[in-house]
Amino acid sequence: MSNSSSITHFLLLALADTRELQLLSFWLFLGIYLAALMANGLIITVVACYQILHTPMYFFLLNLSLLDLGSISTIVPKAMANSLWDTWDISYSGCAAQLFLIVFFLSAEYSLLTVMSYDRFVAICQPLHYGTLLGSRACVHMAAAAWASGFLYAALHTANTLSLPLCQGNALGQFFCEIPQILKLSCSHTYLREVGLIVASAFIAFGCYVSTMLSYMQIFRAVLRIPSEQGQHKAFSTCLPHLAVVSLFLSTGMFAYLKPPAISSTSLDLVVTVLYAVVPPAVNPLIYSMRNQELKGALKKLMQSGVSQQQ
Repeated sequence: MSNSSSITHFLLLALADTRELQLLSFWLFLGIYLAALMANGLIITVVACYQILHTPMYFFLLNLSLLDLGSISTIVPKAMANSLWDTWDISYSGCAAQLFLIVFFLSAEYSLLTVMSYDRFVAICQPLHYGTLLGSRACVHMAAAAWASGFLYAALHTANTLSLPLCQGNALGQFFCEIPQILKLSCSHTYLREVGLIVASAFIAFGCYVSTMLSYMQIFRAVLRIPSEQGQHKAFSTCLPHLAVVSLFLSTGMFAYLKPPAISSTSLDLVVTVLYAVVPPAVNPLIYSMRNQELKGALKKLMQSGVSQQQ
């Protein structure tokens, strides 16, 4: 038997059995990563550069893009390197850092999505109080609270998980360091403490989701009272993608952390992990900018200015 103090590295899950499929997974992850970098980078640049976008909604969107860049950069480059070089080990300290960062970015992102639902609720249901309830100072405080809650949550889970004695080897059933996979290596009943912490966190996350749903119920009621069909379409096109993102994010994340061991399988774990950790950073910019005329207009101006400078 070995304990966690004697483990110097972990073995991550290989994404494919053959060299050809490993290279295919490398190119697939590379495409997703470059798309996420470009799309989120453009949103950050556009929002930062154009005064017309200095509003609470775009301020929160900028923070969301920063968190998306952080989360996808925590796991995808390492997975790409592993696929390219056919090596699947990660140091103990590297695993600890990856575990902390992914929990930090994802939990902060979920907190921010909850804040963004409140922003849409005030903008649509209480437009006359929008400037008062969501002034610049209030927005900064809300964003800071989202980042701080993610940091505290990640620190608590990382410290608790890595303090467990590990005696079931060092092979993880995932392509990055994930809490449920490390818990499977524990040989002590103290792992139930971390399981209890995860369950408590799930209740908090579900409470945030209920709050989000209540906000959107009020939003949809207000939208249906708008006489203009164009106004209804604009409001729905802004809110429905946000609700879809939150629902996918929460459902896949809770399934990954709370599913019974009896229904666990390597392929299922891999698909669920990709859905909550890899896909959102790549598709969030598309979802939030697809029907946003202000953002599309600012992006067009940015590209035109870049072309004119080259000429």
